[in-house]
Amino acid sequence: MRIFLAGASGVIGSRMVPMLVDSGHQVLGTTRSPGKAERLRSAGAEPVVVDALDADALGAAVREAEPEVVINQLTDLPPRFNPRKPDYGRTPQLRREGTATLAAAGAEAGARRLISQSIAFIYEPSGGPVKDEDAPLADMSGTSFAEVTEATIELERVTTGTPALDGVVLRYGWFYGPGTYYGVGGSTAEDVRRRRFPVVGDGGGVFSFIHVDDAAAATVAALDHGSPGVYNVTDDEPAPLREWLPVYADALGAKPPRRVPTWLARLVAGKVATGQLTGLRGASNEQAKRELGWAPRHPSWRQGFAESLATETTAR
Repeated sequence: MRIFLAGASGVIGSRMVPMLVDSGHQVLGTTRSPGKAERLRSAGAEPVVVDALDADALGAAVREAEPEVVINQLTDLPPRFNPRKPDYGRTPQLRREGTATLAAAGAEAGARRLISQSIAFIYEPSGGPVKDEDAPLADMSGTSFAEVTEATIELERVTTGTPALDGVVLRYGWFYGPGTYYGVGGSTAEDVRRRRFPVVGDGGGVFSFIHVDDAAAATVAALDHGSPGVYNVTDDEPAPLREWLPVYADALGAKPPRRVPTWLARLVAGKVATGQLTGLRGASNEQAKRELGWAPRHPSWRQGFAESLATETTAR
């Protein structure tokens, strides 16, 4: 199968390229950096050096590639995330403009399917602790998270609403593993080591995690499995902050996290970030497992954190 992978040098894209090549697919992968082109070539992909916000150049690259499937893994997040003053880099713009370009050019080029990266932690924080794909999404208007949330919703609308394409949206959980905020050297790992990531209030915010390799494998499965629509791609065990954070700290070799009252967290991290730590909803992966024929190799963060960190450390 001929595949156009936008964002091939990113955290997920770089894990996907070897999987796709090993499965016999012909991969054309984009990168903004000429220095990363050789890395893609060494992994077996044909590099396409293009700025995804240059609509003319990206559209021309897709049309010239004539892919059967277009995969949208475009993000551009900063090395460190500050919940009080969130900076998403070019990610919101990429999700709006890059997705629109990929969809239009893919349809024109005769592609049959568009698969786009979304997030599984934007569900309305009400009702039960774990949500399926039909649950309403949170309204973040007027908050510091509005820009990225609204851009993500637009990405989903374009992906599933382009008539000529079978649109598949993969709502990934919180990434851990190499190159992520939770990986060795990541900013979240550093915060936990320094005890700057506490259990807030009752620690009731429910997180759904996914190892980057499992996210990549689910994306490969979505090439020819599953009806058009939305799928949560997470591990099997959504869990509240109070349960997973001490386990993650222990896997890092860090001291146990501090506990702080909600009022203090609001002063330090802001209302929205505090609301996530206390009220976030998790996501069910049952539909993805059933329809994509996929299951995570790391079914739970309980073992996954330690195994992933140990593997990363050994590889360094």
